Amino acid sequence: MQVDSPEKIRNLALAGHNDTGKTTLASALAYAGGVTTRLNRVEDGNTLTDFDKEEIERGISIGLATSFVPWKGTKVNLIDCPGYGIFFTETRAGLAAADAVLIAINGVSGVEVNTEKVWTTAEEIELPVILHLTKMDRERADFERTLENLRARFGRGVLPIQLPIGSEAGFSGVIDLVHLKAYKFAKDGNGKAEPTEVPDELREAAEAARAQLVETVAETDDEMMMGFFEQGTLSQENLERGLKNAIFHRNIFPVTMSSGLHGIGPSALLDSIVDFAPNPTSREIMATNVGGDPLPLHADPAGQLAVLVFKTLSDPFTGKISILRVVSGTLHSDTTAWNLRAEENERLGHLSVLQGKTGTHVAHLVAGDIGGVAKLKSTVTGDTLCEKGKPLKLPWIPLPEPAMSFAIEPKSKGDEEKIGEALARLMDEDLTLKASRDPETHEVLLSGTGQLHIEIAVSKLKNRYHVEVILHPPKVPYRETIQRAADGHGRHKKQSGGRGQFADCKIKIEPMERGLDFQFVDEIFGGSIPQNYRPAVEKGIQEARRRGFLAGFPLVDFKVRLLDGQYHDVDSSELAFKIAGSLALKDALTRSGIGLIEPIMKVEIHTTEEFTGDIMGDLSQRRGRPQGMDTEAHGTVIHATVPMSEMLNYAPALRSMTQGRSSFHMEFSHYEDVPRPVQDKIVAEANKNRKHEAEE
Repeated sequence: MQVDSPEKIRNLALAGHNDTGKTTLASALAYAGGVTTRLNRVEDGNTLTDFDKEEIERGISIGLATSFVPWKGTKVNLIDCPGYGIFFTETRAGLAAADAVLIAINGVSGVEVNTEKVWTTAEEIELPVILHLTKMDRERADFERTLENLRARFGRGVLPIQLPIGSEAGFSGVIDLVHLKAYKFAKDGNGKAEPTEVPDELREAAEAARAQLVETVAETDDEMMMGFFEQGTLSQENLERGLKNAIFHRNIFPVTMSSGLHGIGPSALLDSIVDFAPNPTSREIMATNVGGDPLPLHADPAGQLAVLVFKTLSDPFTGKISILRVVSGTLHSDTTAWNLRAEENERLGHLSVLQGKTGTHVAHLVAGDIGGVAKLKSTVTGDTLCEKGKPLKLPWIPLPEPAMSFAIEPKSKGDEEKIGEALARLMDEDLTLKASRDPETHEVLLSGTGQLHIEIAVSKLKNRYHVEVILHPPKVPYRETIQRAADGHGRHKKQSGGRGQFADCKIKIEPMERGLDFQFVDEIFGGSIPQNYRPAVEKGIQEARRRGFLAGFPLVDFKVRLLDGQYHDVDSSELAFKIAGSLALKDALTRSGIGLIEPIMKVEIHTTEEFTGDIMGDLSQRRGRPQGMDTEAHGTVIHATVPMSEMLNYAPALRSMTQGRSSFHMEFSHYEDVPRPVQDKIVAEANKNRKHEAEE
């Protein structure tokens, strides 16, 4: 679908908790819009936006995917985002490329943990929100209860613009409160319905709800409020204009509903999106120029070119596909664009509009539109494409640090090179997947947001790239740090005939706050160490701190002050001062009270009341600290902080403890000191392993 006007575009991120039916809803919207010839279902493995083999086999979304629905002359771009917390970076990327977010809420379960995360992220970036109740045909789906739950969490701005017709298995349509019309859908039909009169038995409730909608919209604008007081209502034109404006300014968060599985509600939702979701011209996006100065951009097809690449798909057959949003200007096929990060021109081939991984070529993409281009040479996710003569940088999302690492090795000898190439492709696609080589053990470490994340990556290696690997137990990223300031002296002197080696330096180390990592300060006055040798001292200290001192873990959160030293005109060298720097650090560490710190995870456990006692007791045994409990519509959320080392086997333990009726989510929180008895065991084990490796 070729679009030439930003006003005819709507960009929505479809996000929420896992198992709220987002992908099913996207399929139902596509069917209603004539994109597909039938209602594709997740369980059949043929949806537009869950096309990866891992997604199909597991029945979950792993990465974001885009599709579009043509509706009433408008192109509705949908960014289907994963619902699992370990893939939330993908969701953040989707929100960064959207103009509004459609948050899916299970009509049975109500607000869940990722519902709140999506809400908070939308709030941070001031993104309008439409709340959409899914699975309204399910047993125990309850509109009133879920609406109350939403208002309790998100405030009185949560306001229905639709009411359900029927409930649970009898759910058959919706009442549009803006136009006071009913839409009744055929179950398992094409997702479309024509407006009819509101049924008599629902008219009183509908009129009362519409009156509340009119009053709330009037309250968001002083001029409309005056008219409301004078007339006792709003004209239809003012109601629609006021509602759209209130949604854009996040004064009202409209509530809609559907059953995507049975095609009940899609056309009514598409009507609401076209009528009330903002188009790209509504927003101002703040870029920066090369000097770091702010540069406001608008969705102007004739404006300065600015394109954000917000997702990369990697396929062993078709290669790399970059999914992008044109923020400003017009992007043409078969042209070039400047990549500011890579500092080189990218040659763009055919541009496409995407239905999942399938593209249709278009001549150009105007400001506000979303599309894709294949086989860009240097561009990665998060990059900005622009004009070489007018370079700029678009804002991008913060990337979390990996929460867990596993060591991997090939099952077959000689596959090391294949592993490296395959991992590079996976990392192009997945922002939170990291691969590196441990300088101490020389193992290849695969790091991600959780065990499931790593397991999926390993499965992709096998299925996509035919590389099988052995996965070793996860490594907890302990760190070493100092407790108090200490002086250190390092002298390297060697004479064996001919030119010798000499370097001498004195340092002071001091603790810093958690998370500040390392700082080197040159406080030498005069020439006790020549300027050209001082960086070598820092380099020696850096290498030594990465190797660790107590148990082989990197040393962090401390400052080094270079105070004094000596040199020799002939025998001194950079290498000598590098060695002296490492010796000075080791000397200071012997008096600094060095200890271990460990990663602490923020954990949220969703369960029912009958299991809370067992779970709390188990968390206590894992050195966990409860942070409180929240009551949900159908259970309890337990909040706690727990050391990562104690959570490595938690998934099977929780399943066993609660008969599979509980779930949990965790993310990195901070580092804390390791208790002395635990530290002694870790150090003893590390020393044992190092001794064993030395003997080998």
